[in-house]
Amino acid sequence: MAKMPSMNQLMKIAQDMSKKMEEQMDSIEVEGNAGGGMVKIMMNGHKNVLSVEISKEVVDPDDVEMLQDLVTAAANDALAKVDDELKDNLGGMPGMPGGFQFPGF
Repeated sequence: MAKMPSMNQLMKIAQDMSKKMEEQMDSIEVEGNAGGGMVKIMMNGHKNVLSVEISKEVVDPDDVEMLQDLVTAAANDALAKVDDELKDNLGGMPGMPGGFQFPGF
């Protein structure tokens, strides 16, 4: 039977996991798009919008709702991509759902 880690060891593991998660989130940048790339949103792993790019062709003062829908769709696309990246990059990390094993125990 495996020896249970001490409280100090658990705290160290938690701090290491937190640091690694932060580094992973800092390194993630995704592009969400809609309208065949007419609206693009860059987002980081913290789900902060870094930039928004809108093609002139979709700016129609008589159809603001279409532009709003495209921006919403691009943002949702970026959010989904961040979630996928986080799942791919952090899913196998110790302490994350999907089977956790304390290293060295």
